Amino acid sequence: MAKPLQWIKDHLPTQRRLIQLYAALLYNAHVKGFITGNIYTGNSKILCVPGFNCYSCPGAVGACPLGALQNAIAASGSRTPVYVQGILLLFGLTLGRTICGFLCPLGLMQDLLHKIPTPKIKKSRVTRVLSYLKYVILAVFVIAVPLWYAFQRYPVPAFCKYICPAGTFEGAIGLLSNPVNADKFSMLGILFTRKFVILLLIIAACVFLYRAFCRFLCPLGAIYGLFAKVALVGVKVEPSRCTDCGRCVSQCPMDIRHVGDHECIHCGQCVDACPTKAIAFKAGRVTLHGPELASASPEKKKRLRGKRMMAWGAALLVMAGALWLFNQPEAPVQSETPPPAVTQAPEDNIPVGKEAGMRAPDFTVPVYGQEEPFTLSAHRGKTVIVNFWATWCTPCCQELPHFDAVSRKYGDDVAVVAIHSDLVTDDVEGYLAQFDYQLPFALDETGSVIKSFGGSTMLPQTVVIDAQGVITYNAVGSVTLEKLEALLLSAK
Repeated sequence: MAKPLQWIKDHLPTQRRLIQLYAALLYNAHVKGFITGNIYTGNSKILCVPGFNCYSCPGAVGACPLGALQNAIAASGSRTPVYVQGILLLFGLTLGRTICGFLCPLGLMQDLLHKIPTPKIKKSRVTRVLSYLKYVILAVFVIAVPLWYAFQRYPVPAFCKYICPAGTFEGAIGLLSNPVNADKFSMLGILFTRKFVILLLIIAACVFLYRAFCRFLCPLGAIYGLFAKVALVGVKVEPSRCTDCGRCVSQCPMDIRHVGDHECIHCGQCVDACPTKAIAFKAGRVTLHGPELASASPEKKKRLRGKRMMAWGAALLVMAGALWLFNQPEAPVQSETPPPAVTQAPEDNIPVGKEAGMRAPDFTVPVYGQEEPFTLSAHRGKTVIVNFWATWCTPCCQELPHFDAVSRKYGDDVAVVAIHSDLVTDDVEGYLAQFDYQLPFALDETGSVIKSFGGSTMLPQTVVIDAQGVITYNAVGSVTLEKLEALLLSAK
């Protein structure tokens, strides 16, 4: 009996592992998103979590700071990215790369992958040189490319779009693995294939190399590494006790030159490895883990255990509150002014729905810059094209000129409306002011309109409705001007 108990004791998760698991669940507290196949779009999404966690993960309740930074840079022509700069400064000055060691879900996945029993590649001069690659990726894909496209008025979060493994695994695979989103497979193209290959390569690398993504590719870790010398929380060395034996550096799996430098993730392994007890994990002047706590009196240790239990109790209450808050059933949307009734012939028994061949559900949406809203039923007798888009959606912005061209060409014979998602991260009117678009732009204030057409946060989406109010086309994905012309002909 003693041996099984000892095995269980030896394999209990460490405090760091528990904190990693806690952070991963708290970031993704919208558990029902994995069941419904939809991402959370509530108010908390305007806030950034400290670690690397994809905004499009079905469970995500906050934004990824790296994605927010790229989007802010891409929109820098219309606004100054004060918030994301401030939040990165706050995280960097307080926690630094302790976030990588304790609060990053992607870091947790890398730790678990490395536990797979295989031969391991040890760190060397080569890996130390490669560790600077993430700074190149930061400069090019997070700053330069989004800034370049910002001058061309297209938002392109390049790292998220071309590399990010969290986006591929948590976002794309997380959504597509749900049968509800089976119809979205038709949207996949060469871009997803490339990112999926990158994901597989990173997963394979993490099995043989400790935290391969974190060490060589992660631009968020590169940002936090810039705060290594000033971060409040992390491992600290007492110079008077240090003998420069080098054991801490040699035993650390990261490519550090000394404890607490820009490559250190402050995991705390060096605290117990130091023979002279010169290293401690601190938050300012408060020691969280170190030699002075190990040699403390029994009463002090008892008090510390009590404080630790209180901290975990408070954390569990926060977690319970988050799980309750973010998994509430959706209340039915109440419209202040009911939409106008649709006049139908008595023999008309076409059901209202979202599929082609069904009657389009009526809706009313406010139009930017106009007092009169756009009401679908008010345009009965003409073909209607509805485009669901968003400023942060690059394909959406690229195809807007096609809808404007149709609106100009057909005039009053065809009604075209571009409806912005309820998830507004930019100044929509400020963005539109840069162009000379003629078609009306509206806002789906509650997200109920796109939902009534079977849509979600996957954009762009185009709906074509004939003169009798029947849907002839409804699909997610980009369209060309030629395709729009063909859809108009088929709707007549």
